[in-house]
Amino acid sequence: MNRPMKVMLGVSGGVDSSVAALLLKQQGFDVSGLFMQNWDEEDDGECRAEQDRKDALAVCGRLGIPFYARNFAKTYWSEVFEHFLSEYKAGRTPNPDVLCNREIKFKTFLAEAQALGADRIATGHYAQVRQRDGRHMLLRGFDQSKDQSYFLHQLGQEQLASTLFPIGHLPKTQVRGLAHAAGFGTAGKKDSTGICFIGERDFRDFLAQYIPAQAGEIRSIDGRKVGEHAGVFYYTLGQREGLHIGGIKGRAAAPWFVVGKDIQRNILFVDQGIDSAWLLSSHLLSESAHWISGAAPDRELRCTAKTRYRQVDVDCTVSVLGDGTLSVRFDQPQRAVTPGQSLVLYHGEECLGGAVIAQTDAAIETQLRNDSRNNP
Repeated sequence: MNRPMKVMLGVSGGVDSSVAALLLKQQGFDVSGLFMQNWDEEDDGECRAEQDRKDALAVCGRLGIPFYARNFAKTYWSEVFEHFLSEYKAGRTPNPDVLCNREIKFKTFLAEAQALGADRIATGHYAQVRQRDGRHMLLRGFDQSKDQSYFLHQLGQEQLASTLFPIGHLPKTQVRGLAHAAGFGTAGKKDSTGICFIGERDFRDFLAQYIPAQAGEIRSIDGRKVGEHAGVFYYTLGQREGLHIGGIKGRAAAPWFVVGKDIQRNILFVDQGIDSAWLLSSHLLSESAHWISGAAPDRELRCTAKTRYRQVDVDCTVSVLGDGTLSVRFDQPQRAVTPGQSLVLYHGEECLGGAVIAQTDAAIETQLRNDSRNNP
């Protein structure tokens, strides 16, 4: 008699992994739960890891499945957080969730699950895996408002072959309904937002613990000083909050947005209007791309892309360069395309892969790059 497949589920103490556990058990898998602590809490306990662990344990207890807990904080620090800091120091805006999935959830956790005898791992991500012609494809989650394929685009064939996404085919409303019906205490729990190691505290205050504040000028695009900042590292393109620019004589009352950063001179450039032309770019170059299938589908392809998570797909032409980097031209100019963030490519519902954005043709970025070449 064949034994049931052993599945190790990453349980977070949230509603999504709770329902994933429920569904796996109902489907006859030999399921266990493993809680990952990826950040060692400080005295303020912003990450709420202990409460999340208790919630995860309660769900596993209610379902009668084994529960494990592992502390991956040291690995997270070296593989995710140190990169996060180095990117901010370079004036870029990283996405640690992408790196966390690649290095922790689908590498360190996968290895630990296999060491514990699991045949597969599972997570509560809103994504789907399909197999076609011997190849595993990563598809968007059914619930487009919760789809998390953007954060999973660095996965490869080995990880997808070893992974189940039990709730990827469900809308979030149904997931919460199943949790309520099962009597889970996590049913009404708020979705976690932001980055765990920052929690609810002020982002700038947190970052200042690792990157010392260095005040400088905020200038409008014509070079006029309009305020002061605490450090250019703390701001990202398109940001409105935290500028504290008052009424400027001769200027309209429209809000100001970050449109550029001069790291060398510690100057933050701003302009008025959410659709400022200084925020637009039509072309970008990326770092080396990752393809989920293992190779680029073609040297040049038409597809759609996201340059940030909460974005409608945009049409583009992608050229794969000889060194594996990408040259991407958008059909329409895009707002606040940000170096350090992830470019993620799609063909219909399939996520093809992606790359970190290296540079764009945004006006100020191009101007600063030219200045640097002319005045090394």
